Amino acid sequence: MTRFHRFARFLPASLALLAAACSPLTTFDSLVPKDGGGRRVAEAQPYGIDARQRLDIYAPRNAGPGERPVVIFFYGGSWNSGTRSGYAFVGRALAAQGFVTVIPDYRLVPAIRYPGFVEDGAAAVRWTRDHIAGFGGDPAKLVLMGHSAGAYIAAMLAVDDRWLGRDRQAVRGLVGLAGPYDFAPFDVDVARAAFGAWPHPQETQPIHWAGAGDPPALLLVGGEDKTVLPRNSEALTARLRAGGVPVTLRSYPKVGHVGLILSVARPFRGRAPVVADVAGFVRQVTR
Repeated sequence: MTRFHRFARFLPASLALLAAACSPLTTFDSLVPKDGGGRRVAEAQPYGIDARQRLDIYAPRNAGPGERPVVIFFYGGSWNSGTRSGYAFVGRALAAQGFVTVIPDYRLVPAIRYPGFVEDGAAAVRWTRDHIAGFGGDPAKLVLMGHSAGAYIAAMLAVDDRWLGRDRQAVRGLVGLAGPYDFAPFDVDVARAAFGAWPHPQETQPIHWAGAGDPPALLLVGGEDKTVLPRNSEALTARLRAGGVPVTLRSYPKVGHVGLILSVARPFRGRAPVVADVAGFVRQVTR
């Protein structure tokens, strides 16, 4: 029995504990088998001067000629935890599907508050636009993706042009996994810590900015998610559709908050077809 299989025996009963004690998923990532069709091609590339402003890049193995669609993935962790080193399984899974994949770190609470982590996300996107062609990616075909707090960052960048300006034209799609998009007023500690000092709470909410002209979206939720309730994705879906934006909302039964991102890993893909659904969407919007 491998180290991973010994570890995996305990996962189904302890996903909540894993979420609370190991939000970066570093232990999980170090043990889980990864897709052989993707590889890391750059590590700790600086997109700013802060030590947290670094990103890793993954690309398909044996990629043919031509520039490939780019997925920029923002991980979760309540805006106060997380590290890109815990998400190689995501980078390699998406790269194996044929996409150049960028995974940035970003500054965290309490060192910063809103809008610092959104500003870092925007800086990472701009860096990607400027440099990704050197890694085989197409800077005009970006898809922003995130899980939980990372889905919030991805959504803000996709629907609110204050952050990217003209660079938002390169964003072909948004993929949100269990994202908080409509959670004001702030009635939980992590939200108050990250957003409570901002004088205009509605300005912090993706749903406030979403509407006509936004990129197509794929919003994925776990039917058993008690951490970020699926109503967030349902509300954003309704707002985007009202603006004429193509959006797909997909719910996976018997999947919780952490289980949704774990299903990207090879041994857990039977729980929810997240990788297949994301890959199909990225191919569609970047044709």
